[in-house]
Amino acid sequence: MDKILLMFQLQNQLNCATNGDDWTKGVTKNGKIINWRRCIYMECAEMIDSFSWKHWKAIDAEPNWDNHQIEVIDVWHFIMSLAIENYSDTLRGGVDEVAISVSEYKSFSKIDIEDESFAPQNDVMDKVENIIRLSVSQDTLELESLISEFFDLVVMSGLNLESLYRLYIGKNILNQFRQDNGYKEGTYIKVWATEEDNVVMKRIWEENADIKPDALYKELAKSYASLTKS
Repeated sequence: MDKILLMFQLQNQLNCATNGDDWTKGVTKNGKIINWRRCIYMECAEMIDSFSWKHWKAIDAEPNWDNHQIEVIDVWHFIMSLAIENYSDTLRGGVDEVAISVSEYKSFSKIDIEDESFAPQNDVMDKVENIIRLSVSQDTLELESLISEFFDLVVMSGLNLESLYRLYIGKNILNQFRQDNGYKEGTYIKVWATEEDNVVMKRIWEENADIKPDALYKELAKSYASLTKS
């Protein structure tokens, strides 16, 4: 429960900082319409490119699981945002109420495990496409079904509650760093030397198991400063 609650709280804080305190009304502080469903299915489409799904190109290429796991975390950002918005719209409560509800879903037990094995890539892509279908649907949002499918995807992607939490915290810090360094204005450099910033963040986490979020931010800042000075 604690990890789920913290992730939802951090997501709300990030959305408030990025989009304004009234972001749950579906509009940013700059008047831009927010569509979390579109964010989910577009990110899912990108996720599929982590696999060699094309029958005409690189047919023997191995799945890029590292990239795929980062994409899973990105989708989680958007699913949590959609859930918070939905609870606000339906007057069911705020961030704490969403987190409590999600932690009580039967599907939550799926990710509270230690297994970190990968499912066959075709099965993973089928699961991603199920998430796309639920997010594209114009019917009433089936939030519990959407989250249940996502938790299936988490396990199939070699992740569990602990690794989902750690990667989410890392990506949350990276997103804050991006916003602080010109991401919205289009001046931020996303590829650091030959690597995407996502890859750098993930490696820092993996090489420093006990690193704190503020220390991670400082490490990112150090790497970025050396890049922009070169």
